[in-house]
Amino acid sequence: MPESTLMGEHRQEQLHPELLHHFADPEQQRNSASLGMWVFLGTEIMFFGGMFCAYLIYRHWYFGDFGAASKSIDATLGATNTAVLICSSLTVVLAVWAAQTARRALLISMLVVTMLFGLAFLGIKGKEYYDKFEEHHVPGASFSFNNVPIPSHPGEYANPRHAQIFFSLYFMMTGIHALHMIIGLGIFSCLLYMACKGHFTPEYHTPVEIGGLYWHFVDIIWIYLFPLLYLIDRHP
Repeated sequence: MPESTLMGEHRQEQLHPELLHHFADPEQQRNSASLGMWVFLGTEIMFFGGMFCAYLIYRHWYFGDFGAASKSIDATLGATNTAVLICSSLTVVLAVWAAQTARRALLISMLVVTMLFGLAFLGIKGKEYYDKFEEHHVPGASFSFNNVPIPSHPGEYANPRHAQIFFSLYFMMTGIHALHMIIGLGIFSCLLYMACKGHFTPEYHTPVEIGGLYWHFVDIIWIYLFPLLYLIDRHP
């Protein structure tokens, strides 16, 4: 390798210590990381898309039973969780801005607040799950349809088997979403550690941006889950 090339690489390492050896410059490294995250999110869209398709098909077939079962879910808790995640998206944006403008204290505080919002979301979701177990709305041998409010057409609604399909999809879709939230908390814990160590600068804050993309994706999935699961046939 020519001496000039070696000197150029050595200078890049001095100017950008975070630059990995197989990238020519920080911009290429940042673009590669962003592309990788967008490809990953594309696979996640296909993953959730299969569950959304199954849900929409069964909802079309058994709309009455899905509507009756949906009324047993606390829409207030669901709306609260929606507000929590929207606020967490704002704090993520502020965290990225703080990293870009070298506001280390603000970055750390916004990462902490975002994680608190995530924990609040999981706590509210845990309360919902607890209620469903208490009401015996968990699909299986102990499933009971007695606590589900039935509309005024008993001949058309209240099929326990169809209600179990709804609750199976409810637990599967919200459970996998909650798992993604837990993973997001793990990612932000790493970002918080790196921020406390002073790893992020206006020139290098790619991990914060990438972590923010993941968090926004999880929030967007919930924006779809909330009306689809909680607001079925809620009109009087």
